[in-house]
Amino acid sequence: MQTEFQIISGTTTRKLSVDISTLVVAGWAGRDREAIEHHIEELAAIGVPRPSNVPLYYRIANNQLTQSDTVQMVGPDSSGEIETFVFSADGELYVSIASDHTDRKLESHSVALSKQLCAKPAGRSAWLYADVEGHWDELMIRAWIEENGERVLYQEGPLSTLRTPRDLINGYLAGSAHSRLPDGTGMTCGTVGAIGGIRPSTVFEMELHDPRRNLSLTHLYTVEVLPEVA
Repeated sequence: MQTEFQIISGTTTRKLSVDISTLVVAGWAGRDREAIEHHIEELAAIGVPRPSNVPLYYRIANNQLTQSDTVQMVGPDSSGEIETFVFSADGELYVSIASDHTDRKLESHSVALSKQLCAKPAGRSAWLYADVEGHWDELMIRAWIEENGERVLYQEGPLSTLRTPRDLINGYLAGSAHSRLPDGTGMTCGTVGAIGGIRPSTVFEMELHDPRRNLSLTHLYTVEVLPEVA
């Protein structure tokens, strides 16, 4: 999937085109067992079975990655999840944001299929991972949804509660011949709990905030619900 990012590093910006040929969703990526268990119970409340292992690495068709402002979903039962999104190009690691949009109705049957069914909206700006790796735990992720015409905070939490990208990449590459994330590979790196429970919205706004540099990566997308025909 061809993507284009505005790379922001220091006072400079540049465009980078990346063909994401391998797309991975790292699930159950909490740093401590208590945080993982919270998310497992949150999903169990809507019928999602417990994972066989943590973390898990779900391969997603690369054509599901999109930078569009609008995505189409079948039925009203899907919802977004903000995650950091790391990708490799020309031997360099970058970080952006993406939504692991998931069909919650199908999730109770198969987590893998529920993730594969939905597009994965990603932002259009990114940072060099090296620019934030030293203070990664200070970064915050947030998401907002629209309810009854109001903008509502849906997710918020520090990245200190999640495994680092390096940790997740090492787990994904375990047993492989690679020592770093191969060029053209993109990975979402886990999420934080939903405030007030998981629920759908046709508007999803997300932010990765760096308080040390007072910089943010943001993206907003809307969902067009297609009829679920029996």
